[in-house]
Amino acid sequence: MTEERRQKFEKVLVHRQNDLTVVLENVFDPHNISAVMRSCDAIGIQEIFVLNTQIQRHKKWGFRSSSSAAKWLTVHQFEDTDACFAAIRKSYSSIFTTSLTAHSINLYSMDLTRSMALVFGNEHSGVSKEINALADGNFLIPQVGMIQSLNISVACAVTLYEAYRQKHIAGHYKNQKIPQEQYDQLFNQWALNREADS
Repeated sequence: MTEERRQKFEKVLVHRQNDLTVVLENVFDPHNISAVMRSCDAIGIQEIFVLNTQIQRHKKWGFRSSSSAAKWLTVHQFEDTDACFAAIRKSYSSIFTTSLTAHSINLYSMDLTRSMALVFGNEHSGVSKEINALADGNFLIPQVGMIQSLNISVACAVTLYEAYRQKHIAGHYKNQKIPQEQYDQLFNQWALNREADS
């Protein structure tokens, strides 16, 4: 490994966030998932959860959309909702869904510096009633247009960059947040990924 590559790994890993994740519920298009992965990587999210209760387990992601982001992330796929949410609750304090309801709060009024999992639903029907019932609350991205919806990857990117803004102001990117053991494991895995590409 070159010294330049080592420094790149170290710079990225020290900015990885262990208190924010994304959950994708029954997202059909692998290119949408890959675009979400790219946004996650960009703001320092390390792990994401992909829940497939209505569709088959994804075997690959849309390469062009992700720019190979998947190989730098930890992706957990589940077919069982209870198992998925149990895993999420072990690491994150609250779960919020993107839903347009009478009780939804504005994205820009949320404290995204807290430990949180953000759930995005599929392209056709959004987050299911089952998942909304399991969550701690829901939020919406304010809009003033005729069509009150955004593509899932766009909605995720807007949300994550608001989280980045808040976390940056709060100093979350100044010091290493992931445990050293995880840091070392990821560094070694990334090095293997890099060698496999060579």
